[in-house]
Amino acid sequence: MATRKIVQIEAALCNGCGLCVGSCAEGAIQLIDGKARLVKDDYCDGLGACLADCPQGAITIIERDAPAFDEAAVATHLQTLGRPAPSPAHAHHAGCPGSQMRAFAPKAPAATTATAPAASALAQWPVQLHLVAPTAPYFRDADLLLAADCAAFAHGDFHRQFLTGHALAIACPKLDDPQGYVEKLATMIVEAGLRSITIVMMQVPCCRGLERLVTLAQQSAGVEIPLYRVIVGIEGEILLDERPA
Repeated sequence: MATRKIVQIEAALCNGCGLCVGSCAEGAIQLIDGKARLVKDDYCDGLGACLADCPQGAITIIERDAPAFDEAAVATHLQTLGRPAPSPAHAHHAGCPGSQMRAFAPKAPAATTATAPAASALAQWPVQLHLVAPTAPYFRDADLLLAADCAAFAHGDFHRQFLTGHALAIACPKLDDPQGYVEKLATMIVEAGLRSITIVMMQVPCCRGLERLVTLAQQSAGVEIPLYRVIVGIEGEILLDERPA
């Protein structure tokens, strides 16, 4: 037994929705008495594919003494559950790196030149609103940038002008299924304690749906925090900027 990364589930936060059960390819999480539980340490690879599917932010990755991840034991366990073995994409500590929650160390600003492009201002992963855990550490006491998917492609200076110093969530009110978005944003406001929200949206009418989501979330939370709107033209120009100077 050695110290390693492993999931921890906060029973008080878990509402028993079961989304994490399906997202755990190893079957390490099951619903027991209406709560998600880690059934055996050596079934958990510690990569945290389940984090992004927990709408309550009840799952975190910690480091503690635990048996090593056991692929053979997982295979036997999945047979007893009648579930297929993880696909090759999950091999070597199966999990989904694309949805694993990560916080990045701050990057030193760099001057943009022909040979030295500007550094990324992104401070966390994932960023898609559907995937983020609303009580993730990087949302606590943060200024949230809620951006339309297209905004970073339309405005060439997106990172420097908008993203620096902000936690990020992106969404498309036209193409996404927004079910749960209002509740997730309300949780960020109340439980994560967001300081402010800046919405960066495109000038197209459907992008106003982002503002509607935030308005409904504040009503649901019963809390109003500073809200700033930025509208980007389809050619990248800034048409409206309500942020304080």
